[in-house]
Amino acid sequence: MSELAFDVVGAEGPKRYFAALSPDGVAHAYLFTGPAGVGKKTFARRLAQSLLCAVPKKGVLGYDGTCASCRLFAAQSGRHPDFLEHEGVLKIGDADAAAGFYDRDDLSARDLVRQLSMQSYSGGMRLLLLGDIDFATPAAANALLKFLEEPPPGVVMMLTTATPGRLLPTIRSRTIEVRFSPLAQADVLEVLTRLKYPAQDARVAASLSGGSVTRALGALEGEEESLRAHVARWFFEVVEGKAPPDGWASRETLDDGLEFLKVLVRDWIVANGHDGVAPIALDHADRIRALKPLEGRAAVAMLAKLDDAARLARTNVNPTLVGEYVRMALTNSP
Repeated sequence: MSELAFDVVGAEGPKRYFAALSPDGVAHAYLFTGPAGVGKKTFARRLAQSLLCAVPKKGVLGYDGTCASCRLFAAQSGRHPDFLEHEGVLKIGDADAAAGFYDRDDLSARDLVRQLSMQSYSGGMRLLLLGDIDFATPAAANALLKFLEEPPPGVVMMLTTATPGRLLPTIRSRTIEVRFSPLAQADVLEVLTRLKYPAQDARVAASLSGGSVTRALGALEGEEESLRAHVARWFFEVVEGKAPPDGWASRETLDDGLEFLKVLVRDWIVANGHDGVAPIALDHADRIRALKPLEGRAAVAMLAKLDDAARLARTNVNPTLVGEYVRMALTNSP
C-alpha cells in the first residue's frame, strides 16, 4: 500500500476525530468552527482529497498524492469535478438556470443544489466546501437547509465559520460540529516558514499571532499591528479612567480585537504575584505592570465577561455594543 499523507499543521483534535472514522461512518454534513486563521478550510480541502483519493485505505484520512484524483487537486487549476468550493456570502441564485457543470467561483445556493444532485464524475463521493459561510438572504439559507434535510447519497458538505452563532439553528442542528482550536505558536511559525517568510519576521509574527495564521500574515503586512496598537491604546485609556475618543470594534475587527484584549488582561493578571510566568504582549509589559493589580475574584470576573463578549461577537449583536460591554467591564475593574 502506498504511503499516505495528510498535510495539515495543528488541528490535533479534528485529526483524532476523523482518524477514528471508517469511510462508511462519514456524515453528510460537518460544521468546522473556530477562530479565523486556524486551518479550517485547509483541513476541509485535505479531507476532501482524502475521501476522493483512489488508493484504498481502511480509514478516512490520507492520500497518496499521485493517483488520478490527487493529480487533479495538485493541478494548477486546482479543480476536481467532484469537489466544489465556495467562499464567503452565498446568494440564492436563479431558479430557472439550466442544470449542468458549473466551473466558476460565483456559485449560488441553487447552483450547488443542482450540481450536487447530479451523478458523481468518478462514481464515488461528491464533496462541497462552503468556507467562511454567510448567506445573502434568508432564502439562500433555506435553500441550503432543504438540501441538508434530504441530502443525496454520497454527498458530504463541509461548512466553516468563525461565528457559528450567526447561522440558523436549523442548519447547525443538521451538521456535526468539529471545533478547531488556536494553533500553537510553533505551528504558526511552521506555516510562515513554508510560505518562505524571513526567519526573524516569521518569529515576530508568530509571537503576535495568538494562534492564527491570518493574524500573523496581517502583522507581516502591517495591518494587524495597526489594529493591535489601536486596541492597546483603547485598553489603557479605559483602564486608566480616560474616555477614548473612538472605539475599535467593527464586524471586521471584532474577533481579532477581542483576542488581543484577552492577551492584555491575561498579562495584567500575571503581572503581579505570578513570578516566572512570562507576558505575551512584551511590547506592553512595562505599562501593564504599572496598572493596579488585577487578581482574585476581580480577575475571574473579568475573564468571564470577556468570554461573554466573545459569545456575543459570534451572534448578530452590533459590534459597537460588544465593544461597549467590554468597556464597562474594564471600567468596573479595581
